[in-house]
Amino acid sequence: MRTGTIRRGLGLATALAALITGLSMTPASAGRAAPQPVPAAAAPAAFTHPGVLVSRPQLDFVRAKVQAGAQPWKGAYDQMMASKYASLSRTAKPRAVVECGSYSNPNYGCTDEREDAIAAYTLSLAWYITQDSRYAAKAIELMDAWSAVIKDHTNSNAPLQTGWAGSSWPRAAEIIKYTYSGWPNAGRFATMLRDVYLPKVINGSNSNGNWELSMTEAAIGISVFLEDRTSYDKAVGKFRGRVPAYIYLTSDGALPRTAPGSGLDTRDKIINYWQGQSTFMDGLSQETCRDLTHTGYGLSAISHIAETGRIQGQDLYPEIADRLRHALGLHAKYQLGAAVPSSLCGGSLKDSLGPVTEVGFNALHNRMGIAMTNTQTLTEQRRPAGTDNLFVAWETLTHAENPS
Repeated sequence: MRTGTIRRGLGLATALAALITGLSMTPASAGRAAPQPVPAAAAPAAFTHPGVLVSRPQLDFVRAKVQAGAQPWKGAYDQMMASKYASLSRTAKPRAVVECGSYSNPNYGCTDEREDAIAAYTLSLAWYITQDSRYAAKAIELMDAWSAVIKDHTNSNAPLQTGWAGSSWPRAAEIIKYTYSGWPNAGRFATMLRDVYLPKVINGSNSNGNWELSMTEAAIGISVFLEDRTSYDKAVGKFRGRVPAYIYLTSDGALPRTAPGSGLDTRDKIINYWQGQSTFMDGLSQETCRDLTHTGYGLSAISHIAETGRIQGQDLYPEIADRLRHALGLHAKYQLGAAVPSSLCGGSLKDSLGPVTEVGFNALHNRMGIAMTNTQTLTEQRRPAGTDNLFVAWETLTHAENPS
């Protein structure tokens, strides 16, 4: 066959392929950027410990700043130590089945579990900073109490509850296991995470994005503690599919991207999922028009996952930096009092982001050198960042200007 014939044949094949592709496009895909190749997951050959949200170098930085009385760390430390979560007289309230319905109705053990998990993390930080073994012993007491009893999470909010508590437990466990000697029941705690928590969060959720992001955060942290490379890779894959579907960039096209398996295959479905918002702008989140509080949950979980990945030698920040910086900046702008245009959520935004900006701001601005004026102003105004009593705690202490 002559070269010209081959070229004509290839050209016809290409044209037919393009026609087929065009005919098969759903209304949702029209006007949107083509899906980008997803990088392969890469769990570390050897996990770094402690390595869930905070590393040993980060903890050493914090300890030195607190001991020197430097701000904002000393003020943040004092805030933490004055909280109920640092109490050495705390009594754990475990139960075999934690039942959590929509909007905490019913609430059978939900608040108790989340707060005991935050307390274990708080006490582990107190242990490392003070080197007072009483705090480590109390953290162990709380973790042992739950690992001896809990068997399941039930009702409609079970996945989210598991994600929230499952995000805090590994942070505490990592610090205690790898910086304190003497936790005989560490293996039982690992079994609890593997059998009770991981199965509920590892497959994600097609609910609002903050659900899947919190569940993925728990899955990542649990995978690090268990040194489970398969689950780690699966969780990173979920993260990479969800973040572009949670934060919009104009480069995505006329409509936001959708998460794999979401079933959002028409324009109307996508707009409904984005709380009825049909005008999209850089940094808009899938839940902005719902309220800023749930948006804050999603942005916080994104930052936490990327921070843990970075500690584990897999820096996810470059992949999400543009989305996260725009999202933090957009929401910080309106949190600071800028007038909301009518094109954004009908000209009104509800609630508050909460204490969620420190980790992302430190990573993007301080480490990567990205200018983030609104986020910086909001972050510095709200210091020291406390806790949301769900899964975010003490991030001015752990991440403010932390170079490690």
